[in-house]
Amino acid sequence: MVTLVFGLHRLPALSQEEFTAYWYDRHGPLVRSLAEVLRIRRYQQLHRINGAVAQALAGSRHGPEGFDGIAELWFDGEDDILLAATTEDGRAAAKALIEDERRFIDLPRSPIWLYRERDILQR
Repeated sequence: MVTLVFGLHRLPALSQEEFTAYWYDRHGPLVRSLAEVLRIRRYQQLHRINGAVAQALAGSRHGPEGFDGIAELWFDGEDDILLAATTEDGRAAAKALIEDERRFIDLPRSPIWLYRERDILQR
């Protein structure tokens, strides 16, 4: 199992609320509708929490600006990602996702990574 992690920054013209609403209400269902052709096993959105606790945690690390959200997508393996890209339906689905992402994500500021999980603690 591999996980694609996408750190999202919203377009500057959008408020946090507008970004979150679009991502959850419009983009989420689009991903769900294309999951089979793209071989996505699981999709999860991590929505930013603002407030005193979040600010204290961020301030304690003196790190860079946080993401507006994080998308996590699970695949059986890297081969599944490549396989989806080799089909006409897969390429069309990927194109539809990117076109939609341009409506609410600042893509040049939003890094994407691929990971393999290694459990350290699970309760």
